[in-house]
Amino acid sequence: MDRPLLPLRSALVFLMAVISGLVAGWLSWIAEGSVPRGVLAGLGVAGLAVPFFNCLIASEAAGQSGEEVHGRG
Repeated sequence: MDRPLLPLRSALVFLMAVISGLVAGWLSWIAEGSVPRGVLAGLGVAGLAVPFFNCLIASEAAGQSGEEVHGRG
């Protein structure tokens, strides 16, 4: 058991997605006053944030430098 359960990059992506979902759900709840809408907004944002942050954080295994990542799009 020398290796971690999740790599650091995956843990960071999931943590940022959860934080984004919590903030979006809280803001939706404050604006609407409806808990179900806040939960749905938070789940939607968290689901969309995972691929966003996955693309945003460059993979170490790919061996890409920062210049190559910015040049892609």
